[in-house]
Amino acid sequence: MTNTKNSTSITRNLVPDNKRTKIVADLFGIDFPQRIEPLVFAVAEEMGHEYRGGLWKFFALSNGGFYMSPEFDGLFTVSCENGFSGSMSADALGIAACIYAYSYISFTDNQALAELCARHFHLLRDYALDHPEERGIMAAID
Repeated sequence: MTNTKNSTSITRNLVPDNKRTKIVADLFGIDFPQRIEPLVFAVAEEMGHEYRGGLWKFFALSNGGFYMSPEFDGLFTVSCENGFSGSMSADALGIAACIYAYSYISFTDNQALAELCARHFHLLRDYALDHPEERGIMAAID
């Protein structure tokens, strides 16, 4: 995908199952399973009416970012506290849920984790700006 805001191509790569633990440990350390992943799941359940748990895909971005999305073939009916409602693919829901979680955690008292999540917020947002469902993603996180 091309990011028109930065004129840089940001691509995603599916993280193979056997490398998932290493990728998230390298990026987030122990905070991934303890804080980030559970919050992403909770946000997805709150936003996506059809989401009821399940397997997720992990994606590493060429700009150093990361996101995950539920394995789901249909569209999610999404509604958010900010008034947004609409339909989203699993990929878009995952991006929105990760951006929301990164933003939320960026306001934590743990300065190192806050800075890390703020960085990942911006890396993923840059990728999302050229996503086919950019409008819905941005409306959901606004």
